[in-house]
Amino acid sequence: MNARRNALPALLLSAVAGATSVVAFAPWGWWPIQILALALVFHLALRAQSVRKSALIGWAYGFGCAVSGLHWLFVSMHRYGGMAAWLAALAVLLFALELGAFAAIALGVGAWLRQRLSSPAVVGALLIFPACWSLSEWLRGWLFTGFPWLVSGYAHTGSPLAGFAPLGGVYGIGWLAAIAAGCIAFLPFRQTRGRILALLLAGALFVTGFLLQQVHWTEPHGQPISVRLLQTNVPQEMKFERAQIDMMLALNHAMLTEAPADLIATPETALPVMAQRLPRSYLPKLGEFSRKTGSHLLLGIPLYDGRDDYTNSMIGYAPTRESSYRYDKHHLVPFGEFVPPGFRWFVNLMHIPLGDFSRGPLVQPAFAVKEQRVLPNICYEDLFGEEIAEQIAAAYYAGQPQPTMLLNASNIAWFGDTLALPQHLQISQMRALETGRPMLRSTNTGTTAIIAPDGSVTARLPVYARGTLAAQVQGFAGVTPYILYGNAIVLGLALLSLLGAWWLARRARRRSIWR
Repeated sequence: MNARRNALPALLLSAVAGATSVVAFAPWGWWPIQILALALVFHLALRAQSVRKSALIGWAYGFGCAVSGLHWLFVSMHRYGGMAAWLAALAVLLFALELGAFAAIALGVGAWLRQRLSSPAVVGALLIFPACWSLSEWLRGWLFTGFPWLVSGYAHTGSPLAGFAPLGGVYGIGWLAAIAAGCIAFLPFRQTRGRILALLLAGALFVTGFLLQQVHWTEPHGQPISVRLLQTNVPQEMKFERAQIDMMLALNHAMLTEAPADLIATPETALPVMAQRLPRSYLPKLGEFSRKTGSHLLLGIPLYDGRDDYTNSMIGYAPTRESSYRYDKHHLVPFGEFVPPGFRWFVNLMHIPLGDFSRGPLVQPAFAVKEQRVLPNICYEDLFGEEIAEQIAAAYYAGQPQPTMLLNASNIAWFGDTLALPQHLQISQMRALETGRPMLRSTNTGTTAIIAPDGSVTARLPVYARGTLAAQVQGFAGVTPYILYGNAIVLGLALLSLLGAWWLARRARRRSIWR
C-alpha cells in the first residue's frame, strides 16, 4: 500500500506533464515545453525503483498527452458520427490508454535495459531512454496501420531542431529532442563530469540544427506556376445530405471556373458522390474549361470500380488531354475509411458515409502541370512522411521526373473548429521540411495554405471561411537524405545508441574485474 501511495504523485505529475506538452505543438508552438515535459518524465523514470513504476510513469505521460491533444476525436464520433456522448468519451479515453502504452513500453524497456546493464544515470538519460523513446514513436507510426499524430518531433517545426528534418525526418527530430530532454533530466544528479557532458551535448544539438537550416538540399526547378486552392467550407452535417448535393456541385463548379490558373485544386471529396451519379455533362464541362483556359484541375471525388470496390480519389484534367490522371488514397483511416477486422460492431454505432474504401498503390505518378510535377496525398496520408518520401525516391531511382511539389487535399470538418486543424497544418509543414518541397493544402474548412520548402507558411486562408487561395508557387527538385533512406537513419542511430550502452556496460565490467 505504501509503495502505491509513493508512486501516485509521480504518476499524477507525469500525466500533467503529458497534458501540458500539448502546448508545444500548434497552434501555440512553445516547443521548449515538449523537451522540459519529457525531461521531467525521464527524470522520474531514472529515479524509479522498478521497471513497473517506470512503465507506469510513461503510460501516465502518454495518456495525458493523448487526452489533452486528441480530445477532438470526440467531435467526429459524437457530433458527426452520431455515437452516444458517453460512448464517444469512453472511446477517446480507451484510445488514449492505448497510445499511452507506447510511452510505457519506451520507459519500461529503458528501465529494464538500464538494470540489466547496470548502467549509470548518464547512460540511461543520454543513450538508453532517448533510443527507446524514438523506437516506440516509430512503432506507434506503423503498428496496426499507425497513428503518429502528436509524435514529439512535430513540436519542432519552428525550433532549431527542424534543421535535422531532411536527415532523419520527424522521428529523427523526436530522438534528438529526447536526447536534449535526457540532458536536462540528468542535471539534478551529482555527477559533475556528466553534467558538463550533458550541457555540451544539448548545446551542440541546437547549434548543429541551426547550421543545418542554412543547407539547401533541393533547388528550384522550372518556372513557377499559378495556383488556386479552393476552401469550400461546406458544413460536415450537410456534405453528404442528398438534398444538398445539387447545391454543392454548383458551388464547386462556380469556384473551379471562377478564374483560370495553371493548377486549381479542390479539397478531399469536394464532389461528394460517385462519378456515375454526377450529371452527365458535369465533368465534361470542367474538362472543356480546362482546355479553353489552359488550367489543370485536380478534383477530390470518390470513384466506383464495381463489386463494392470504391476509392477516395483525385482525378486530374489537363488542357491537352481528356481526364487521364487518377490518384487513389493509399493510407486509409481506421474506422473512418476502412473497418479493422472484428470492429464492424463499433463502426455500426456511427453513421459515417463512404466508410469502407479500397486502398490505392503506395507508389503513384505525380500530376504534370507545365514544368512541375504535383504529388497529391489525401488528408490523413500526410502523417506518413516515409510513404511520401518513398514515392519521390521511386521516381529518382527510376530516372523519371521527380515530384516538385506536394498537394494535400483534406476534409477535417469531421473534427470541428478544434486543435485538429492547426495540428494537421503543422504535420504538413514537417513534410515540406523532410522533402525540401513546397506543400499546397486545399481543405474544406481549414487550414488551406501554401508551405515553403523550409516549412514556413507563406499564405493561408482563415478557417471556416469560403474562399480561394491564389499564389505563384515555385517547384523544387533534388533529394534529401530522408527521401533516399526514410526512417532507416534514425532507426540505425537508435540501435547504435543501445549498442553503445551495452559496450559501455561491458567495458565497465571488465575494468571492475581487473581491479
